[in-house]
Amino acid sequence: MNVFLVQILCFILLTTSTTISLFIKASEINVESYETDRIIDLPGQPSNPSISHFSGYINVNEEHGRALFYWFFEAQSQPSNKPLLLWLNGGPGCSSIGGGAVVEIGPLLVNKNGEGLKFNPYSWSQEANLLFVESPIGVGFSYTNTSSDLTILEDHFVAEDSYNFLVNWLQRFPQFKSRDFFLAGESYAGHYIPQLAELIFDRNKDRSKNPFINLKGFIVGNPETDDYYDYKGIVEYAWSHAVISDEQYEKAKQVCDFKQFRWSNECFQAMDQLFHDYSEIDIFNIYAPACRLNSTSTETKNGPESLKKVKNGYRMKRMRSFGGYDPCYSIYAEEFFNRVDVQLSIHANNKRGNSKIEWKGCNISIFNTYDISVFSVLPIYTKLIKGGLKIWIYSGDADGRLPVIGTRYCVEALGLPLKSTWRIWYQHNQVGGRIVEYEGLTYVTVRGAGHLVPLNKPTEALSLIHSFLTGDHLPTTTNTPP
Repeated sequence: MNVFLVQILCFILLTTSTTISLFIKASEINVESYETDRIIDLPGQPSNPSISHFSGYINVNEEHGRALFYWFFEAQSQPSNKPLLLWLNGGPGCSSIGGGAVVEIGPLLVNKNGEGLKFNPYSWSQEANLLFVESPIGVGFSYTNTSSDLTILEDHFVAEDSYNFLVNWLQRFPQFKSRDFFLAGESYAGHYIPQLAELIFDRNKDRSKNPFINLKGFIVGNPETDDYYDYKGIVEYAWSHAVISDEQYEKAKQVCDFKQFRWSNECFQAMDQLFHDYSEIDIFNIYAPACRLNSTSTETKNGPESLKKVKNGYRMKRMRSFGGYDPCYSIYAEEFFNRVDVQLSIHANNKRGNSKIEWKGCNISIFNTYDISVFSVLPIYTKLIKGGLKIWIYSGDADGRLPVIGTRYCVEALGLPLKSTWRIWYQHNQVGGRIVEYEGLTYVTVRGAGHLVPLNKPTEALSLIHSFLTGDHLPTTTNTPP
């Protein structure tokens, strides 16, 4: 009987060999690929609590040899029931693992002097499975084998690569294909995130040609959104917070028309003076101390975000350090990721054949050459709000670079019907910030936070992302438990 059964099974296998072999092959590739990316022994990682995480490369363009580097953390509890959240930092040209992952929302934060990592009790991995991507190519460990790619970087190019990354990453981690998916990011990711969301939204309409991605919405912090309102906000914030004089304020209003893509020479000079007046403080958190440590890297010495704007042939390049509890964090991240044992552990050099890769928090070359040609992403907001996506914007109110004033102008410009009025929300019975709800969009401020809200106000940021993902309301009375 056993022999007979074996013969029958062999016959079935032979007659369906193609289908079964393809099924087995696909399954083996998926399981093997993501298990190969598992991080086993990351130097300096605390032994408790246990953290399941993966990292490696995802090809986004085979012909040109483009690949983006990722770091993925499973949710700390019930990962199979938690959504997937992709985080992007901005710049353009700054690393999401050097920013979001080890400084802001990841479960492992970098220690001083790059000596190791510490557990983050306020990590967003309490609420979601976290995926960090170094984008675009040329940022961090991400690369291209076609050098000319680095000369044509712009928003649409980056969105296409990010979309291809996501499609291919979901092939490697198929268990997340049907999971609720959200996008998040800050600063210039105010462009990246809505543009990627729009691309996913459009491609999802034709499932015969494109894989379906279960996008539910996005949340962006202190985002670059619309040049007119953003720069109008910069000037008004600098004046209202005693950074510039009355005379400078009146001069900037007189000579600058921020509705024009090309600034006049007089406007450039006025704005150059404004940024110069920020030189001794941290524009990204105007009440925080600036970093005074020396660094071998311009990017890390001055911070991971640029003040880039091309106007009438001028390029404004004013780099400032981020504020926070430790304004020198970017230096520590660079020291950590430039360790050979760290790079080996996170599989950063297993594909490029290098014994060591020079990692930088921000790539100054991308900052210099990136083509910022999109004036406003507000039309994308209008489109995706009509499409039913859940959209939140939040602002740390101590940020001078993308201040709350400019973002409020952006939100109001959408002309959305008001759902609930401007009101206080609380954290541990203290004012956490303000919140206003429109039909299709929620706007939240975080009191005392700068450009990097999760760094400056981690408990408030965790409450915020919990509310966004779950639908639980932020506390609006002092006797409501946090």
